[in-house]
Amino acid sequence: MKHYAADKTPDGCEVMVLDLTHEGGGYPLNPRNDLRDHSPDGFNWGYSGSGPSQLALAILADALGDDKLADRMHIDFKNKVISRLDKDRWTLSEEDVRLAVADIAAGRKR
Repeated sequence: MKHYAADKTPDGCEVMVLDLTHEGGGYPLNPRNDLRDHSPDGFNWGYSGSGPSQLALAILADALGDDKLADRMHIDFKNKVISRLDKDRWTLSEEDVRLAVADIAAGRKR
């Protein structure tokens, strides 16, 4: 199972994907500016803005493996999860991401 680990540094916000099935045990999270270019300056979290939007899109695209679904769900995911992260360091599991997406989808059906 993947884990997303983030750290705010003097140089910006870094997010790594920890994945034991990947050579080297992980990789930097691809910002997926090819899907939407919310924030050419990179990721951020803890508020509702362009950096958190880019992070939400990138995490969903990576965790779900479905670019169209990630694009449809990322704003709600940002509002439910990413904008509420208030620490300089955090981790989310792939399961955390999938549970949040399931909760968002269930809320849309009501």
